[in-house]
Amino acid sequence: MGSRVESETGSLESGSSALAPRFVEPGDAEAVLQSLAALYPHHSRARDPVAETGDAPTPPPEESLPILEARYRTLLEQMSAIVFMAYLDRGIGEAYVSPQIEATLGFSQQEWLEDPVRWYAQIHPDEKERWSAEAAQMLLTGDPLRSVYRVLARDGHVVWFHCEARIVRRADGTPWFIQGVGLDITDLKRAEAALQEERNVLSAILDTVGALVVVLDPAGRIARFNRACELTTGYSLRDVEGLYIWDLFMIPDEVEAFKARYAELRRGRLSGDYETVWVTRLGTERRIAWSSTVLPRSDGSVEYIIATGIDITERTRLQKTILEISDQEERRIGQDLHDGLGQHLTGVAFMSKVLEQKLVEQKLPEAADARKILTLVNEAINKTRELARGLLSVVSDEHGLTSALRQIAADVEDLFKISCHFVCDGRLELDDLSAATHVCHIAREAVNNAIKHGRARHITIALSAANGSGILAIHDDGVGFPATPTDETGMGLHIMRHRAGMIGGTLHVEKDQGGETVIRCLFPLKAHQSAHQV
Repeated sequence: MGSRVESETGSLESGSSALAPRFVEPGDAEAVLQSLAALYPHHSRARDPVAETGDAPTPPPEESLPILEARYRTLLEQMSAIVFMAYLDRGIGEAYVSPQIEATLGFSQQEWLEDPVRWYAQIHPDEKERWSAEAAQMLLTGDPLRSVYRVLARDGHVVWFHCEARIVRRADGTPWFIQGVGLDITDLKRAEAALQEERNVLSAILDTVGALVVVLDPAGRIARFNRACELTTGYSLRDVEGLYIWDLFMIPDEVEAFKARYAELRRGRLSGDYETVWVTRLGTERRIAWSSTVLPRSDGSVEYIIATGIDITERTRLQKTILEISDQEERRIGQDLHDGLGQHLTGVAFMSKVLEQKLVEQKLPEAADARKILTLVNEAINKTRELARGLLSVVSDEHGLTSALRQIAADVEDLFKISCHFVCDGRLELDDLSAATHVCHIAREAVNNAIKHGRARHITIALSAANGSGILAIHDDGVGFPATPTDETGMGLHIMRHRAGMIGGTLHVEKDQGGETVIRCLFPLKAHQSAHQV
């Protein structure tokens, strides 16, 4: 068959010279070999020697060779792969290579076949030793050869081949010839190299940025974990890869809320920025501010969720310290007003009263002036007490949160002569005095905004608890917040949101169905807090 195939070389070459190599998948080689193997059918369909004896199929009789060669030639003209064949019991002149060799490597069929060592000479120097070992393994064991290696074209450029070859045996089991297919996968290798380079760049960026970057699959398992995460938590990517993020780092109080938020992200409903507490390998807690985004597949489904976080533990601790110092300073000033200036004015008022009485007894007209002075001093005393009450801590261990909020409502009615009521669906107390103080400051700021900017005439302060969270809601019938907040209103909202964040809560401004403005603060009732409903 080799000589007959060789005699057709001219027509094969002329019929295929216009063919250009195309991008193919390496897996095509197996299909090509199966097609070529089909050209060597059993000469008797009634008897299958492999099924009966386990031997290789009997070679076709000589008279069937022209038909087989025609099939072979037709198949070769339809494929872009390089097909090669070499008999193991004949000379190099009986070998064959398909005409696509010229389009791929720049050598003609004749040039390729005339030099018995050209193939080995054109193999990339770095691949020669491996190729020799794999070829020897095929010849010694008879196992198919499947390999990827580089070949140098005539002009010196590198071509990547995916090669599959096998030994075809005679009916008696002796080797007959080697038949193989080489697929040009250079474009595939270039694409792989480009992707790898891009992956290396992205990995370098992820590992050098200061932010924490976590890539999660749709189920919540960790797929990527950058260097900043490793330094913060003490875990390496190898330690955490494939594990659920909420099983590793989150405190129990935050797991369910995070799972609910993650479900929203999977459904494509981005829920904005959020904060969580991570527990490190050493058991310390770090507060992380997160921002998440979804990486979709081509069909729109979620492939990954990427979360970027900033460790704000130190910033939060500093902010908390600043607020505590500010509150302490306010209490100090309030105490000074109450115990210092207030007592001093009280003494002046007493002396003014004594002076008034003496002038009245002497029936002097200056008694009226003394009475006016006493009135002004009493007004100054009242204003001093009001200032001191606003600066002193609104929450005390003796009265608790509900009493403090009730006092705020009473003060508003006394000072501003508007309707302000406090309602509570039970008795909710916070064991954490600092958290209760933040809640009261939020209520006071919201009420002040409603009066000063919203020009409200009716205000309600409501406190309740539901699903493990405390809820503070301030309703007012004012004009609401302006579309473009002023510096003053914007600062008030910022302070309220900041105080809510300090106790792990959130703040929302909305309109209810009745058109009233509602400032709602939701805060967790953690282990150091409690809710007592009566």
